[in-house]
Amino acid sequence: MRKRMRRSFLLIAALTALMIVSACVPVAPAATGEGTSTAPTDVTLMLGWTPNTNYTGIYVARDKGWYEEAGLNVEIVLPGQSDVHQVVGTGSAHFGFSYQEGTTFARNEGVPIVSVAAIIQHNTSGFASRSSAGKGITTPTAMAGKRYGAFGSPIEFPTIDLLMQCEGGSAEDIEFIDIGWADFLSVTEADQVDFVWIFYGWGGINAELQGVELDIVMLKDYLDCIPDYYTPILITSEAMIENDPETVRTFIEASARGYEFAIENPGDAADILLAANPDLNADLVRTSQDWLSKEYQADASQWGIQTGDIWQGYADFLMANGIIESFDAEAAYTNEFLPERE
Repeated sequence: MRKRMRRSFLLIAALTALMIVSACVPVAPAATGEGTSTAPTDVTLMLGWTPNTNYTGIYVARDKGWYEEAGLNVEIVLPGQSDVHQVVGTGSAHFGFSYQEGTTFARNEGVPIVSVAAIIQHNTSGFASRSSAGKGITTPTAMAGKRYGAFGSPIEFPTIDLLMQCEGGSAEDIEFIDIGWADFLSVTEADQVDFVWIFYGWGGINAELQGVELDIVMLKDYLDCIPDYYTPILITSEAMIENDPETVRTFIEASARGYEFAIENPGDAADILLAANPDLNADLVRTSQDWLSKEYQADASQWGIQTGDIWQGYADFLMANGIIESFDAEAAYTNEFLPERE
């Protein structure tokens, strides 16, 4: 299973470079200013998924004119079938949303990307199932004999396997069923799978608002098994940092203003996200935004900051379990472009 997922990851990476441009779906490009003597710098940002509260700060910064003020014309694109790491690594998008797990694997395969900000300070994901289904998936070992809805990442099998090993189990006892990015509630209601990996701040809250009681094995409750890591994160390419550090700096500083606004004003931030994406469920956006506003910065000194301990700790965990052979954690992230805060 582990080899199959690694081959799948490499195949996706190889094919993605051939279809990057056609796969990007534009989403309401930012307005450009008028009457200025210097044309704004065009910047493309690829989301990691459809618009949700992980991305609110981006929409706030655009709505408030902070990108324009920084001399940037930011175009937001959806990932389509593209792998964001390849898209950003090749320079077809200037920035993208990733996660520490994916960036670690991508860099390990030679993709030249760097994390420039942590969107959320701590891991808020977990493995969720419907309580009403009676599967009793409240601990890692309870996953044995169940059907997992896999989305096709190389991190899934080893993460679940090592989580189960902490309690004497093995992911070899789980049936992995490929569901892609199918909706958690839909596939579990149809009894196609028993549990799925979700972000609580969106998928978990969505279920609760619909009256669906969940059993969730949250990764933050098993830090002795799997260390904390940043998910999601903002990434750019090594070439972008080397060749155009000023654009990186202005983009990150304006984005930081957006997330700081969302932290202090979750209701107003939710309204901005909804105005840009009116098809989203308003109750879900507002409830999620209120919850996530406390998680963006959490106990960190400022929004976006990352530490070597977190990056090295996760890499050590992967190396100790034979998932990767080596990793330069210090080269994988930087706080250089975050604005100075007192």
